[in-house]
Amino acid sequence: MSKKYSCFFRINFILLLIAWFSPVYSDNFNTNTYNNHGVIGLINTPTARFYEEGAHGVTLYDGTPDQKITFTSSPYDWMEASFQYNSVQNKRYCDYEEYDFCKQDHKDKGFNIKFRLKQEGVLPAIAVGLYDFAGTGLYSSEYIVASYGINKIDMHLGLGWGRLDGSNNKVKNPFGYLSDRFKSRKVNTGGGGQFDINKYFTSQTASPFFGISYSLNNKTVLKFEKDTIDTVRPHPTLVYSQRTSNYSYGLDYVVNSNFSIGVSHERGDYLSLKFIYKNNPKRTFKKFEYEKANVEKDDSKYTRLIKNLEKNGIGVNKISETTKSIGLDLSQFVHSDIQTIEKIVSKASKDAGINKNIKKNINIASLKAVDEIDDNFNRNSKLIYQRDRTKRINTSTGLKFRPFIAAREDFFKGALLVENDTEIVINENFFFSSNLKYAVASDFDNLRFPPQATATATVRSDVKQYLKNIDAGVLIGRAQFDYHFTPATNHHVMFTAGILEDMFSGYGMEYLYFKQKSNYAFGIELLKVRKRDYEWNFGHLDYENVTLTSNFYYRNYGLIPFDMKISAGEYLAGDVGSTLELSRSFSNGVKFGVFATLTDVSKVEFGEGSFDKGIFFNIPIYGNLINYTWRPLTKDPGAKLIRKHTLHDLLIKFRPIN
Repeated sequence: MSKKYSCFFRINFILLLIAWFSPVYSDNFNTNTYNNHGVIGLINTPTARFYEEGAHGVTLYDGTPDQKITFTSSPYDWMEASFQYNSVQNKRYCDYEEYDFCKQDHKDKGFNIKFRLKQEGVLPAIAVGLYDFAGTGLYSSEYIVASYGINKIDMHLGLGWGRLDGSNNKVKNPFGYLSDRFKSRKVNTGGGGQFDINKYFTSQTASPFFGISYSLNNKTVLKFEKDTIDTVRPHPTLVYSQRTSNYSYGLDYVVNSNFSIGVSHERGDYLSLKFIYKNNPKRTFKKFEYEKANVEKDDSKYTRLIKNLEKNGIGVNKISETTKSIGLDLSQFVHSDIQTIEKIVSKASKDAGINKNIKKNINIASLKAVDEIDDNFNRNSKLIYQRDRTKRINTSTGLKFRPFIAAREDFFKGALLVENDTEIVINENFFFSSNLKYAVASDFDNLRFPPQATATATVRSDVKQYLKNIDAGVLIGRAQFDYHFTPATNHHVMFTAGILEDMFSGYGMEYLYFKQKSNYAFGIELLKVRKRDYEWNFGHLDYENVTLTSNFYYRNYGLIPFDMKISAGEYLAGDVGSTLELSRSFSNGVKFGVFATLTDVSKVEFGEGSFDKGIFFNIPIYGNLINYTWRPLTKDPGAKLIRKHTLHDLLIKFRPIN
């Protein structure tokens, strides 16, 4: 045996010996981090590791020649999805010398996805995935990878196609034995957003890759891989330096359970840096803790009950009583989990000295989200308490950041805003809500390039005109009146009028048929809208439209829980079509989803991207849901009104899928 191979085996034997006497680290949240592409992996190669469902994160990567920001989510413990923005250095945005914005770095977007085929047991974990499977093809790759952990060591072996097929030891594409179509790989010559399933896992060859990570401790993870990123075959946009090594190695330092920093030396060519934020809400989400209210000795049991409930975020509208039961009519917006509400009601009743059976109605505004009190109870009950319906005002003010990513003027822009949200409860059914904005800092001033012409009216693509004026003082983001009511069991209605969002005002109504404890609902939305002027005041532009949309909602409680919404009708820009949304929600308020819209605007007329699509996710902060929606492109076809509330969102608030 040569000295080189003898040394190699001695080093591996020592590492295995060290690992044998160490605790297991191979498949956990702390020591598995996102790779350069925002996928759980090593440096450029993926692994078969996954986080718990509900986990999500952001990866900032600075390498050569590319820089990336990737948003990653795990809607299930067997599925990982991510969306990335890329900036390719030393490649011009476009070739027109007369335009200054062409001198900036090239921009690109893409999606990644990974599925678990097998969990680790006696045999390794196995996963299959795709890089950049719906983009322009800069990083387009497919892979199958296996992972196996021995204490502190985690080992990975895989096979890569596309951009991951850059090994000096290629093998024949195994799928070529199944069909000749797998032997030839198409080159994407179209724009972004192209789905071409005939390209996946194709080419004459595939490249084996392998890697290993070693956890020195809870803070430090060493990574080593055979890096098979293809740096040889030319690409008109993404040109890598020629490799001087077939291997990459790096170190990830875990600052805390949410933040980590990674440094890598890639293919013997350059150092790269990445910052990772990740969160597992199942571990970090603070569970509600019941608080007992301060009560007086002479308080009745009903007064004690009211104080206990209101101390824990539940308003009491009415209390009624029969010989056997207590009826509670409640309102609340704080808790998103019906189990939490039931625990609070049970504990508050017990602390108040009430031992009777509790029946409850739970209202969001005046809509009955939970209805346990029937007509027979109302006929035989005695009214104990009814709240005085006086006008109430709820207001909050805080800092928010408004990003604008991948504009033609620059890759990343933003504004720091002070925003005030106020809600005035005029009476049980009638509400006024407002949103005011004031820019503390903004760099939207040089947004100067107009949107490209489309086949529809301009309803969203002129967003720059609004953003340029975001620092013009106090702006009105919303000022609307809402009237909700339930005229009959399972039938709900909402009327809305005013400034409905940043870019539109109008009026209209929504109807929803929603039967409690069923897994479906359906309804319609009819809205007349008018385009607001760019000064964010009460003025308008010439454009207006009437939109009529039908909606169908379905919740699947089976093996793979999900929410589905199908809507069809006329959109803001006057185009007609349908939208499919698929999402996953959790009892702690986290929600992940994807959507796609096809209308009578053709792919050619739509332009780059072919059709409207994107991802969205909600993160619970201080009892509310903060919503983020990311679209690869801002286009006019398929655009919808951004409503504050819909009837379905309100009524399923207490029914998240676990």
